[in-house]
Amino acid sequence: MVKNRLAVAAVSLALGAVFIAALSFAFPPHSTMGSVLLDRDTRMFVYPFTIQNVMWLCFFVALGELWLRRSDARREHSQLQQGLLPEDEETLLQPQDLAPIMVNLKQNADTVNSYLPRLLKRVILQFQASRSIDQANSLMNTSLELYQHEIDLKYNMLRYITWLIPTLGFIGTVVGIAAALSSAGTFPGIENPDLIPPWMRLLTSDLGVAFYTTLLALVQSAVLVFILHIMQEREEMALNLVGQYCMDNLISRLYLK
Repeated sequence: MVKNRLAVAAVSLALGAVFIAALSFAFPPHSTMGSVLLDRDTRMFVYPFTIQNVMWLCFFVALGELWLRRSDARREHSQLQQGLLPEDEETLLQPQDLAPIMVNLKQNADTVNSYLPRLLKRVILQFQASRSIDQANSLMNTSLELYQHEIDLKYNMLRYITWLIPTLGFIGTVVGIAAALSSAGTFPGIENPDLIPPWMRLLTSDLGVAFYTTLLALVQSAVLVFILHIMQEREEMALNLVGQYCMDNLISRLYLK
C-alpha cells in the first residue's frame, strides 16, 4: 500500500510538472492568466520556482491521493458482487457450512486489502472458536468501528494538503506585500515624475503576487475539499454496505443445534 502511494505520488508530481509546462507555453510572460496561475512576472523568485507552481504540484499530489481513494471505494463495492455468502432467503449456516466459505475467502485476491473478506474471515473464525452468535455479532460491530477509523486515517495526507495549499497562498500574500512595501521605499519622489510609472508597475506587480496566490490557493482548496468529501462518502457508504451484507447474509443465518 505504501509503495502504491509513493508510485502514485511520483506520477502525480510528473503530471503536475507537465501541466505547469503546458500552462507556461499557453500563457507567456506579462499575460494576466500567466500572472494568476503561474506568477510568470515574478521578481521574488526564479521562474519556474514560484509559489503558484509549488501549489500546483501539491494539487496534483492530492489528486493522486483522491484517485487512490476512488480505486479503493470501487474495489470495496465490487467485493459485494462476488457472492461470498449465500444471499437467498432460506439458507442457514451451521459451523460445518462455514469451511467452504473460508476456503473461498482464502482464494480471494483482495482478502488482505478489502474490508468484506477481512470482516467475514474474522467473524467466521470467532464463531467457529466460540460457538457464540452474540460474540460473532459483537466482533463484527467492533471491526466495523476499527475499519471506520482506518478509512479516516487514510485521509490524513489529503487533509494536510488541503490545509497546506491555502497556507502557501497566504505565504505568497505575505511575500508579495513585503516586496511591495520594499518597493514603496524606493519611491522616486515628485522631482522625478518620469520614474513614477515604472515604479508603479513594479509595485502593482508585487501586489498582484500577493493576491493571486491566495486566490488560486482558495480555488484549488475548494476543489479538493469538494472531491475529498465525495470520495470519503463513497468509502464510508461501501463500509456501511459491507456491514449490512455481513449482518444479513452471515450473522442472521448462523445456526446452532
